[in-house]
Amino acid sequence: MSGKGEKVHPVEYRYGSEELRKILSVQNFYRTMAWVEYLVAQAQERRGLVPRGTSDALKKAIDSLSVDEVFEEEKKTRHDIMALINVLARKMGELGDWLHIGLTSADLRDTAKIVIIREALGIVKKKILRLISVLSELAERYIDTPCVARTHGIHANIYLFGRKFAVFAEEFLRHWERIEDLEKRLYVGKISGAVGIHTSLGTIGEEIEREVLSELGLRPDESATQIISRDILAELFLVLANISSSLDKIATEIRNLQRTEIAEVEEEFASTQIGSTAMPHKRNPITAENISSLARILRGLMVVALENVVLWHERDLTNSGSERVLIPEAFLLLDEQLNKAIRLLSNLKVNVDNIHKNISLTRGLIFSEIIANALALKGYGRAKAYMLVRKLAMESQEKGVPFERVVLNNDIFRKYFTEEELVGLFEPKHHLKVAKERTLRTIRRVRELLSRK
Repeated sequence: MSGKGEKVHPVEYRYGSEELRKILSVQNFYRTMAWVEYLVAQAQERRGLVPRGTSDALKKAIDSLSVDEVFEEEKKTRHDIMALINVLARKMGELGDWLHIGLTSADLRDTAKIVIIREALGIVKKKILRLISVLSELAERYIDTPCVARTHGIHANIYLFGRKFAVFAEEFLRHWERIEDLEKRLYVGKISGAVGIHTSLGTIGEEIEREVLSELGLRPDESATQIISRDILAELFLVLANISSSLDKIATEIRNLQRTEIAEVEEEFASTQIGSTAMPHKRNPITAENISSLARILRGLMVVALENVVLWHERDLTNSGSERVLIPEAFLLLDEQLNKAIRLLSNLKVNVDNIHKNISLTRGLIFSEIIANALALKGYGRAKAYMLVRKLAMESQEKGVPFERVVLNNDIFRKYFTEEELVGLFEPKHHLKVAKERTLRTIRRVRELLSRK
C-alpha cells in the first residue's frame, strides 16, 4: 500500500485542512525553532558575543535544513533539540561552535510552540468569523418564522426559528471575546536559559530576550522557569474545548430537528451519497454526528492540558510527550468541526411547512403559559389562573379537542376576555416581538464585528 493507506492517525489523512496541517507540521516546527535560534544569534552578534557572520551562516543552514537529517541525528543524541543544533552546527562549519550560547532547549521549543499556536489560532479565528456570519444569515432569513420551543424534548412554548441561530451566534460572539482576552496572556515566549533567570548571560541575556521576542511579536513570560508556565496553555485548550462543545451543541440541535418525527431541517445530501449499506432510503445527519463525535475527543484533551500544569520544581518532561499529541490534535479536530459546521449550516435545508405543522401538534397547548398569565394579569390571580388553565389543558388532551376551543367555551375566560382577545392570544406573532428584537440586536452585533475584521 502507499499514500493514505500507510497512515495511522486520522488527522494525517481525514481531519483538518491542508493549510493548518502545514502550520502544525514537524518540518515547520523545526524550522521555527531554528529561526528562533537565528534571531538570538543575530542579537548576540550585534553585541559582539559571537563572531561576525554567525547569523548569516546559520540562515544558510536553515535554508537547507531537512527534518529527516534531524531525525537521523536524534537516533544518536536521543534528544530532539540537540539533534537540531548538531545538524545546523555541522552546516555552519567552524561558526557552528558559537550556536546556542546561553540557551536551553525549551527556549527554542516553547517559543516556537507559541509562534505556531498563534498561526493556528489565526485559522480558527477566521473560521469562527465565517461561522458567525452564516449563523447571522440564518437568523435573519427565519426571523419571521414561528416554531415550537422544546424543553426536555417536549413542546413548551411558541418560539422563533431565527432565534435558534441567533442564540448560537451570541455564543460564538462570546467565544470571539474569549480568544481576544486569552491572546493578552497567550503570546509569550522565553529566551532565558536553563531555569529562566539568565544565569549565564545576566542582564545582557534579558535584553536579548526582550529584543528577540519583540521581533516575533511576543513578550517575555515573567513566570517562566525552564519552560513557559503551562496554565497559559491550559487556558488556551479550555477555550478550544469550549468552542468544540458549542459546535457539538449546534450539531445536536440539527440532529434532533432532523429526526423523522420532527423533520424541520435536513443536512445536505449529495446525489451520489449513501446513507446505509442495508437501507437504501436512509439520509442520515452524518456531518452533525461527526461534529459531535470529535467534540468528545476535544473535551477529553482538556484533561491532558490541565494535567500538564503540574510539573516538578522548575520543570520535568511529563508535559512533553503529551503536548506533541495535544497541540496538533486539538487544532486539527477543531478545524475539522468548524469546516463541517460551516458547510452544514450553509447548505441546511429548512422545511418551513413542517415547522408550521409541528406548532399545531398539541392543538394549541403550547400557548398555555401565555393564556394563564393573560388571565392572571386581568386580576384573576396567578395561582388560580395556573390551576384553571392546567385543568382546561388536561381536558383538551383527554378529549382530543383543540385547546383554543376549550378556552373559548370556558365561562371564566369569557367573563374576562372578548372572543377576539382570546383568539388573538393564540396568534404566534403577538408573542414574538421581543424574540425578533433580540435576534435583530444579535444580527447588528455580528455585522459590527465583521465590519471591523
